[in-house]
Amino acid sequence: MVGIVLVSHSRELAEATAALGRQMAPDARVVAAGGLEDGGFGTSYERIEAAIGQVLGDDGVILIMDMGSSVMTTRMVVENLEDDRVHLADCPFVEGAVEAMVASQGGSPVDDILEGLGRAARASKL
Repeated sequence: MVGIVLVSHSRELAEATAALGRQMAPDARVVAAGGLEDGGFGTSYERIEAAIGQVLGDDGVILIMDMGSSVMTTRMVVENLEDDRVHLADCPFVEGAVEAMVASQGGSPVDDILEGLGRAARASKL
């Protein structure tokens, strides 16, 4: 099963998004990596790296970021890991997280999940 890491500036936002996704995909392998170690707002290289380690397996892991420096910090972590099983997704945070969790629990391979997340990035809500 593909692992999912949710990277946000807010610990609460990342955890709530994971909880929302678990309503539809209770067995998904997801870790929230939000906020700083002291509980404040921001993104932590160490938290992101540790989260990847928790869910990275042979099927890979997808990282979904909220915005701004979470993208920059996550990119640095991924570049330093140099592991082709680790993938960044460019998609809406909440919608992408839920879609990725459902698809992963359903057994979809990482490339199919990333393709679906790409479509989610282009989807209109109106």
